[in-house]
Amino acid sequence: MGPSGCWSRPVPRSTVVGVRDVPWWGVASSAAAPVLMVAGWTVAAGLQRSFDPVSNTVSALAAPGAADRWVMTLTFVVVGVCYLITGLALRPARLPGRLMLMAAAAAGMLVAVNPEHAGNSLPVPHMICGAAGCAVLVAWPAGACRRGTSVPWGLRPAISAGATAVLLALMTWFAMELITRGGQAGLAERIFGAALALWPLTVVASCCYAARTGTRLGEQRVLPSTGVTRVL
Repeated sequence: MGPSGCWSRPVPRSTVVGVRDVPWWGVASSAAAPVLMVAGWTVAAGLQRSFDPVSNTVSALAAPGAADRWVMTLTFVVVGVCYLITGLALRPARLPGRLMLMAAAAAGMLVAVNPEHAGNSLPVPHMICGAAGCAVLVAWPAGACRRGTSVPWGLRPAISAGATAVLLALMTWFAMELITRGGQAGLAERIFGAALALWPLTVVASCCYAARTGTRLGEQRVLPSTGVTRVL
């Protein structure tokens, strides 16, 4: 009953409930990964007496006998940590995709622990860790995507499928260069690795954009006129 003695109908308030944004440390880790990766293999290659970045893979920069091999080894570890942090921070994505990204981070660190050795044409532990990490990084966009019109564009099914297709094509190119010894394994690996590192940053950027424009994943609004909850 209102102050005038008459019954009055309370007006529903407008409320918004949404998932938390990607925290600043997740944005920082996703941006740092591609920068550190490119800087790491560039510096490591520059420290070698003779190194062809087109034909030689970055794994050779961390192999025993390479000059200052700790540079590339540290790069593998630090980039893996960046992937791990990004996976923890990427809360708008589905959990399977986040876990896949973190699993790839662990595989990258294992690559650093199991370097290839000169004269060994089949470094099994190194190959297993590297192949597992690459495969998971190629597939994680599919595990992270969500459906809905207000989902950040980097997490939409069509975009995620396209990203997976491009990454798969690049991985196939790299694998074929290794198998056929085509002379461009280093170039293929660098383009593939850069694409792998840039996609988490792209997804994080799309989530930040969605948060700024108010189209957060799972956002709900109670319409003042009807009291009806509408999922945006």
